[in-house]
Amino acid sequence: MDDFVLNVNGAEHLVTASGNETLLSVLRNQFHLTGTKYGCGEGQCGACTVLINGTATRSCLTRGATVHGAQITTIEGLENKGALSPVQQAFLDEEAFQCGYCTSGMILSATALLREHPQPTDQQIVEYMDGNICRCGTYPRIMAAIKRASHLQEKGRADHAS
Repeated sequence: MDDFVLNVNGAEHLVTASGNETLLSVLRNQFHLTGTKYGCGEGQCGACTVLINGTATRSCLTRGATVHGAQITTIEGLENKGALSPVQQAFLDEEAFQCGYCTSGMILSATALLREHPQPTDQQIVEYMDGNICRCGTYPRIMAAIKRASHLQEKGRADHAS
């Protein structure tokens, strides 16, 4: 067992875990952050996506000990003072989920996309979100939610500039 510090959702936590334990396992079992889901265990479905230093990363493939010192953001860490992030709000407004299993991974991937491409084209959305699987097939609503989030973020930047 190893001891290491993880910065999760802005708070530092001392963790004792096996060097082989995945970040997904640490988040769910030690921190009880269950929004990050176990899907395939192979990094192919995107249900386990978290942000590590702002980059969408599959937590089922990431060893917890390898990300000590990094800024880790889960779905639980996106809200700000009780308000949903623009991406979370857009997913809710567009009803871009059905069973909800993929939603946290979709939202975190979309958050990373919009940081990199604030006004993405349809092609950029498709390419960036490839690898996030929605078994319910709500892809048109997911696309609409990402576009709405882009507009919400743009509006927020304009409101802050005035």
